[in-house]
Amino acid sequence: MTNEPFSSPRDAALALLSSGERLSRKAGSFLGQLAVDDAPMSAAQTNWLGKLLDRANMPQLVKGEPHD
Repeated sequence: MTNEPFSSPRDAALALLSSGERLSRKAGSFLGQLAVDDAPMSAAQTNWLGKLLDRANMPQLVKGEPHD
């Protein structure tokens, strides 16, 4: 895996889901939603995705990712 930032929430979610990282049911549901729904994320969702990526030692989203 590279350290390049993810270009979309979908890409980040799919990477987390396939990483083998231990995820809660709630986190898995959230990531599944991001994988199939391209609706803009809220600030809270953007923050949560960032925390999940941090915990998995994965790169963040490209800065300036749109949200509501």
